[in-house]
Amino acid sequence: MLITTHTFSPSATLLCCRKPLLRPLNLHRSANLRRPTSFHLSNPIRSFVESRGNLGMKRGFGPVCYSAPVTTTNLQWICTISSAVLMFAKGTAIQKSFLVPFFALQAPASLVSWIKGEYGIWTAFLALLVRLFFYIPGELELPFIALLMVILLPYQISNLRGRQEGIVLSLVIAAFLAFQHFTRVGSLRRAFDQGSVIATLAILCVVTVPFVLLI
Repeated sequence: MLITTHTFSPSATLLCCRKPLLRPLNLHRSANLRRPTSFHLSNPIRSFVESRGNLGMKRGFGPVCYSAPVTTTNLQWICTISSAVLMFAKGTAIQKSFLVPFFALQAPASLVSWIKGEYGIWTAFLALLVRLFFYIPGELELPFIALLMVILLPYQISNLRGRQEGIVLSLVIAAFLAFQHFTRVGSLRRAFDQGSVIATLAILCVVTVPFVLLI
């Protein structure tokens, strides 16, 4: 007759007692983690961000940063707008006639093609008729002269637009205008007064853009 004996192990007893206690606790925690809150359900921004993130993970794309490109055309547009502002600005004593060849050298190709096209020629023709029969202030004559210069510019000079020679010539004109502006204003502090700040910012743009294009 065989008699089997069972050894009593306290650690086994503790493990047997702990297992039933851990399972409900883990289930309770997982239920709390998976349970959506009212803020998660009612937050459209978070849902949109999560949906876009999931879409990017599915397609295999990561986060992408976008920045505005600094191209030659954008810099030419900044320079053209600044020169147009200087034509109408009041807080400066520069010789504004130098802005006309500067505008002709720095105008972007899209604007030059529009001026030399049908609409630009009609605009110059109507402006010439108004100039013949009515008085035009000096501030309005400069854009009209700049329009005619772009239309009548010879090929040898218009070919300098965008090249190093044309940029150097534009930089010389801009530096001369900046010298006139800051010399006749009197001081750097007066250049940034309320009446001259727009002209000063336009002068700085006119000088900076050809310098950047030359680099």
